[in-house]
Amino acid sequence: MPATSEQRLIEIVQRSAWLMPALRAVRALALDSWCIGAGALRDTVWDALYGCADARLPRDVDVAYFDPSDTSRARDHALQQQLHAYMPQLPWEVVNQAGVHLWFEGVFGHPAAPLASLEEAVASWPETATAVGITLDTADRLRVIAPLGLADLFDGIVRRNSMRVSVATYRQRCATKQYTARWPQVRVLPA
Repeated sequence: MPATSEQRLIEIVQRSAWLMPALRAVRALALDSWCIGAGALRDTVWDALYGCADARLPRDVDVAYFDPSDTSRARDHALQQQLHAYMPQLPWEVVNQAGVHLWFEGVFGHPAAPLASLEEAVASWPETATAVGITLDTADRLRVIAPLGLADLFDGIVRRNSMRVSVATYRQRCATKQYTARWPQVRVLPA
């Protein structure tokens, strides 16, 4: 029986030299609702799928968590410093998704509604192939968070997620990230 996309993703994560230790590091923070996702996960999957000879540590390790009790950027920074102390070789980026609406307009030029959960946050990430997260429970079981599915991730498709990302931001991201330079098999869809 062929593996499901979720099983394939879990196998890729388990084979990653850096991702399983990173998941354990985040789990040690004892957050209630968290994941590693977005570009770090996308890059790991595409490197595995397309045999990228340039496979390396991620440009950043996106840690998303959801805790409406403290949405301060100072808390994000403190958690990021804890992770850096544990695994200094990784470029950690920690963001409480419960507070994104507080700063989003200042960064992206348009307001964002408050989010209700980590899953809703993951569903709002910029491209459908990056709207994926993975978490590790105390029994070392991986759980995939993919509210938009895994098809674009495994089909190598960059598609704008219109839930929150403007056309201009999507175009800028595609120009900056240069997806096809690293993975020629990837298809970037127009906005």
